[in-house]
Amino acid sequence: MSDDQQPPESTPPEEPKRRHEPQHRGDTHHRADKAAESTGTTDEPVMPAAPTPMPPPRPKGPNLALRRLRAGFKPSRGQAIVAVVLALVACTAVVQVRVNRADDGYQNARREDLIAILDGLNQNNRRLESEITELEERKNTLSSSADKAQTAREQAEQQVRTLGILAGTLPAQGPGVRITLNDPEGKMTSGNLLDAIEELRDAGAEAIQINGSVRVVASTDLIDDAPGVRVDGQKVTSPYVIEAIGESHNLAEAANFPGGLVSEVTGPQIGGTAEVTELRQVQITALHAPEEHRYARPAPSPTK
Repeated sequence: MSDDQQPPESTPPEEPKRRHEPQHRGDTHHRADKAAESTGTTDEPVMPAAPTPMPPPRPKGPNLALRRLRAGFKPSRGQAIVAVVLALVACTAVVQVRVNRADDGYQNARREDLIAILDGLNQNNRRLESEITELEERKNTLSSSADKAQTAREQAEQQVRTLGILAGTLPAQGPGVRITLNDPEGKMTSGNLLDAIEELRDAGAEAIQINGSVRVVASTDLIDDAPGVRVDGQKVTSPYVIEAIGESHNLAEAANFPGGLVSEVTGPQIGGTAEVTELRQVQITALHAPEEHRYARPAPSPTK
């Protein structure tokens, strides 16, 4: 072979065609890493996840029962009205029960006791009506009198005489009763005489004296001094003679009704006798010596 005819230069064989690959392999690895991270399959060891912290405890609210109890202590307006009505009904019931109990005392009383009580009430009513009439007459006299000063002076003197009788500083006379109590065994006490005086006062007695020597007034004191009783420092003994001025029939009924003065004296506890006499005219001459008041003074007139 000549130098002119040189064998053609060998051409490198063609490389086999390859499938299309991504230009950047780094992109492939990046995507794989992302997939592994999403699926949790990585070559690195997986660390255990940290425990989820517990939520903070909620503040404890008030108990439901406690809330209902508190709500019950805050009544509504309607509940308050109902409570007031119930309170009024309860007060009315209590008053009615007390009135019924008071009435039961009169229902269980004997007929004689009721008659005596009724007579005493009638006597007091008549006395009050008489006082009202007298005061109205005084008012009319003072209004129509020409000499009002003289009329007022006369009325004042009359009032002084009336008060003197009540205070026991002036003698008195009028219809009434005489009660004679005999105590042969000396068993009468100051309590028995006090009961007699109170019964006569309740029946309307306006003036009372004992044994013609002791005037009984509001301040009279009675003390046992056997045999006998000391009245205002003066001793009185049986027979005890009690004279009282007032409506004679009422005074006699008050002394004679069962369980009263006569029954007490003639009963087995004392064993005495009692005599009640109605009189048209009773003379009371015993006087009470008033003592000077150490502390009490007349109060000023409310009109001044």
